[in-house]
Amino acid sequence: MKLKVLKIWSVVSTILVIIIVLFALFLMGSRIMGYRVFNVTSGSMSPTYEVGDLIYVKTVDPESVEEGDPITFVLNENLVVATHRVVRIDAENQQFYTKGDANDTIDSSPVHYKNLIGVPQYKIPKLGYVSDYIQNPPGMYVTIGICVVLIFMVFLPDIIEKRKKKKNTLAAESIGTSGTENVSAETKTAETSVEAASQADAPENISAEESSESKEAVQPETAEKKSDE
Repeated sequence: MKLKVLKIWSVVSTILVIIIVLFALFLMGSRIMGYRVFNVTSGSMSPTYEVGDLIYVKTVDPESVEEGDPITFVLNENLVVATHRVVRIDAENQQFYTKGDANDTIDSSPVHYKNLIGVPQYKIPKLGYVSDYIQNPPGMYVTIGICVVLIFMVFLPDIIEKRKKKKNTLAAESIGTSGTENVSAETKTAETSVEAASQADAPENISAEESSESKEAVQPETAEKKSDE
């Protein structure tokens, strides 16, 4: 029963590990495909992008951007990243004028072409909370710990089964050795009994021989006494 429970847990933990790996690949693999992933932290673009949404931004040529497109860009010298919608383009000065969907006014500073990161292609609602947690302490350490435990639990049933087989093998070898020793002891006891019996019979035979010789020696002396008389 215990082994069955461990096997069930092994299947569950394997599924969880696969989910975590796929999630990591989804986050990291997107960069290989040319996407950059950002977590929405404000409601300035609500309802298009809500707080906690994860958006995937594709690098594009600034000249391909049109009015009405949402763009992701570096907002200021502190390298703060924002995503707002383009309301006007100043192609001559290579600048975008932007505004948040939830804001009433246009942003005070235009966005230069060189500060453009890209255009959001799609989003995953609320996954940004998870992404933000696992990429920063202490969530990062918790995630690593959970992964280690899950990987260990995947292989735990196999480890227990191998130990059980090894224990059974050692027990079988121990029983075989004990049986051999018992047979040897019985054989030795039988041999000892035979030797003891042989030694017990030997004095009786000798005594019988001595008695016969004594009788033969006495008979001639008796015959000699009769002839003298």
